[in-house]
Amino acid sequence: MQIPLASAAIRSLCIFPFLASLLLPGSSGVAQDTPESDPPHLASQLDRIISDYLEAEAIPGLAIGVVRDGRRVYAKGFGVADPETGRAVTSSSLFHLASISKVFVATGVMQLVEAGKIDLDAPVVEYLPYFELDDERSAEITVRQLLTHTSGMPDVRDYQWGAPERDDEALERYVRGLSGRELRSAPGEECYYSNMAFEVLGDLIAKVSGKTFEAAMHDGILGPLKMSTSTFLESELDPKLRTTPHVGRRKPEVSELYPYNRAHAPSSTLHSSVDEMCNWIIACTGRGALTDAGDESEGETRILTSASFDELWKPHVLARRGRHYGLAWMLGDSPRGLWVFHGGRDPGFRTHLSIFPDEGVGIIILSNYSETPIPPLRDALIEAVAR
Repeated sequence: MQIPLASAAIRSLCIFPFLASLLLPGSSGVAQDTPESDPPHLASQLDRIISDYLEAEAIPGLAIGVVRDGRRVYAKGFGVADPETGRAVTSSSLFHLASISKVFVATGVMQLVEAGKIDLDAPVVEYLPYFELDDERSAEITVRQLLTHTSGMPDVRDYQWGAPERDDEALERYVRGLSGRELRSAPGEECYYSNMAFEVLGDLIAKVSGKTFEAAMHDGILGPLKMSTSTFLESELDPKLRTTPHVGRRKPEVSELYPYNRAHAPSSTLHSSVDEMCNWIIACTGRGALTDAGDESEGETRILTSASFDELWKPHVLARRGRHYGLAWMLGDSPRGLWVFHGGRDPGFRTHLSIFPDEGVGIIILSNYSETPIPPLRDALIEAVAR
């Protein structure tokens, strides 16, 4: 699939500090797995790739999931989830996904679009009357501009990981507190990666749905996709499944902070496992439909229409190095057709999600070390899995 040029209305290349490092596809323990490998040699090939990678890199914990043709064909954990207890990473271990959270937010918005409750091109103030920045142009910002990082809003300065807010009003309070912030540029003029914009989207979902943001995500996406241990709420994490974050450029050390704050849940705080993220990938490659174990006879759960995925994966704005933004998703051309992806990085965790819709292939990489070098592993996995 060839991606057309972005709209001439947006002249600047999009600036996104972390994702720029993920744009060019080209102490481990005994693995715990629940593979459904097909073809039979694929699991052993992936085992070799990951073992070689772990031998070269000092990474506390890692989990990998792979989907092909609507089926999970690989799901394994490597290394240590909790160094204090020595508990191993498994395919059901829960990681903080950081910015991968944003593609779930985009899905939540599109569900409300399908329900006729949100218009992508309507000003945000129609849904959040209290939304404003210290610039009268903020009243012009549309929902679509928030999703494509073209709102003109700046990024978050401080996530307050060390002083998290945990009450139900934290997200609205954060959005109301933006009134003193200035726009970087006029809405629609520049593309600039903004986590702040996704906090606003999360509050929008909450107000339009009449639920907390986290409940709306559970009821609309996580529950229907059978992602039963996945959650945006730290209080719901199973302590036997959660992983411990590691930081440190020279060697991994347990982080003193855990990246959690309900004021920043939409941009960052989804927790999931490779087992359950494979369900998400299956739903995405199915353009909104999850079939049980890839078997349509077992029934289908649909979270979005195929037309909504057309909108999510349509290029809206030119980013960097020839890449584009869809709605939250990054888009690129590849020898395997359209490439849709997103990465995440917060203190103690680094993650990556890649999907090739034309081939029905997707991979998820989760690590409890924020300095994990993702691109070499991602590229090798893609080469092995994609046709």
